[in-house]
Amino acid sequence: MNSSVEVEGGAEAAPVVVPRGSPHAIPGKKHGWLSRSRSYLILDPLIWLYTLVLGILALPGGLFDRSGRRLHWFSRAWSWLIMKTVLSPVKVSGLDRIDTSKPHVYAVNHASAIDIPVLYVYLPFQFRIVFKKELLSYPVVGWQLKRSGQVCIDQQKPTNSIAAIRSAVKSLKAGMPLVIYPEGGRTPDGEIKPFLPGAFFLAIKAQVDIVPVALVGTYELLPMDTYHIKCRPLEMRVGEPISTAGLKMRDMEAVSARVHKAMEDLYYAPATLST
Repeated sequence: MNSSVEVEGGAEAAPVVVPRGSPHAIPGKKHGWLSRSRSYLILDPLIWLYTLVLGILALPGGLFDRSGRRLHWFSRAWSWLIMKTVLSPVKVSGLDRIDTSKPHVYAVNHASAIDIPVLYVYLPFQFRIVFKKELLSYPVVGWQLKRSGQVCIDQQKPTNSIAAIRSAVKSLKAGMPLVIYPEGGRTPDGEIKPFLPGAFFLAIKAQVDIVPVALVGTYELLPMDTYHIKCRPLEMRVGEPISTAGLKMRDMEAVSARVHKAMEDLYYAPATLST
């Protein structure tokens, strides 16, 4: 909420914006020097070690695995190790109502680097991720993304991604689920951001349902621009599928608004876990 104050001479001071704070911060929970030391001296080095070792071990398999199915196993093993290391239990709700034998587009909020390990461990099926081109510059991770059948989209020049888009639509129709981050990147403050235009192009083109997924607590655990991992319980909330049957490209804005509302309802519901 903005507020303004009148100063001498009738002028109005600039609006004062009061930050909302972390949406799912645990009341009274503090993360002091002990938490930082554990993160910087133990947790972070272990995660980098897992990334390096499993990345190297995956190299031979990636040379002969154009489908990405074998590399998905390495990604899941890497993610399992990370989730065990960060000491953060995850409660999953709603997934039992989804027919996971069918290909869906899973629309997930993006608040933290820990989001990807959560998805690999707690989505119990093969899937591919739509990611932005900039991630290809990351050592090991970029190579893994490129060789494992993930879908690279150039957000600055979408026309450069036509081949990847066609391949993704073909994979969806063949039964491979897709994970997208419709916000286009990580949120800097833990709030759900507006979705990118055309975020659900692939779902409409392939005529598959969109499943909203809210990851709760990942922002508070590891926000942007820090390596301080604040161990805490997490939640993965899965919503009801939203059909795209019969929809056309002209319906994209309406379906995007519907998914955005569903994701907000999931995300901003009170957390059921605490420490």
